[in-house]
Amino acid sequence: MIDLKKEIQGFSLKAVGIIIVITAIVTSITTGIIIYNNNKVILGGANWKDDTALQEFLSIYNSLDEDYYEEIDKTEMVDAAIAAMVDYLGEEYSIYLNEAETNSLSDQLSGKYVGIGISIGLNGQIVKVYQDTPASRVGLQDGDTIIEINGSSTENKTSAEIANLIEDNIENEVVVARNNEEITYYVTPETINEPLTTNVYNRNDQNIGYIYIGSFTNTVGEEFSKSLTELKNSGINSLIIDLRGDTGGYLKSAADVASIFLQKGQTIYSLEGKDETTTYYDETTEYQTLPVIVLMNEISASASEVLAAALKDSYNATIVGTLSYGKGKVQQVNHLDDGSMVKYTTARWLRPDGTCIDGIGITPDYVVELEQDEGGNYLDTQLEKALELLS
Repeated sequence: MIDLKKEIQGFSLKAVGIIIVITAIVTSITTGIIIYNNNKVILGGANWKDDTALQEFLSIYNSLDEDYYEEIDKTEMVDAAIAAMVDYLGEEYSIYLNEAETNSLSDQLSGKYVGIGISIGLNGQIVKVYQDTPASRVGLQDGDTIIEINGSSTENKTSAEIANLIEDNIENEVVVARNNEEITYYVTPETINEPLTTNVYNRNDQNIGYIYIGSFTNTVGEEFSKSLTELKNSGINSLIIDLRGDTGGYLKSAADVASIFLQKGQTIYSLEGKDETTTYYDETTEYQTLPVIVLMNEISASASEVLAAALKDSYNATIVGTLSYGKGKVQQVNHLDDGSMVKYTTARWLRPDGTCIDGIGITPDYVVELEQDEGGNYLDTQLEKALELLS
């Protein structure tokens, strides 16, 4: 997933650069994550004491605790039992995650990072200063070139190497060049929302907006709304939403983005559980009229597919790319006291037209494969097709 994101940005958004992050980038624990709820009590109800299977389990637990010839780490033993129960289900998306894996997934989906709020391009140039961040508040500007951080020169350093010069939890001295003048700023990193990658393409006098969503984190809805507002203020006539390589995240975040486009009362998705099917509708008054194209590929999964299906079925968006992954199941999670977590499937989700895409995927309106030139470099023919259609 990370490699694909870099590859897409490398050949279609070279000017955008990378977002400064101090914390490590965390990859997905599983392919096609979609989480419906953060917590649910598994053991409860009036009849659990009458559950003979549970009583037998507790009997063995007590016997081992009291009679086993060596000391037992009861927490580890129970975790092993929980992992075995989930494994018994034989369902690929129902899994047990230890504390480290749980923390990794939580970090990935938080949508926040520690940094100063800028994107760096080639040769240390600041491509973008994001609003309401430490960088914007001290006065750093788009187009500034970073030449020194905390006394260390940035000459011949990559964007990532420059980012690593910024230290967490201290005031950093950042020297930039602007209009043949060197200016020194003092800026302290903060925990801020991870911004989305955006761009504007001009084709045949049409201003086409572009937003890339790499994961459906907790903050995606808020950041997407900000990005779209900025793009509309710049005068875009249409929009490309790039979901290539996005393996999913929170269902609510996908619904939040869909609600920005749909009219109140339109269907976003349905959940088909063991006993009933519940349909979720847009409850907001906000809606859009911009023509929209969604880019997808074989890695686009889960929450990505929820958004694409909602925009296709309820907004009449066009999909370009390749057949999506095909994950039509929803998980809930239960956090354990030792920091581990159980993630288990509770429902299938249905697109607004009533179908389930699990194991099937979403077929684009225009199937376009990426191509390579004679030198082996990728040509973003999918993006080019979207630009062609919108222009």
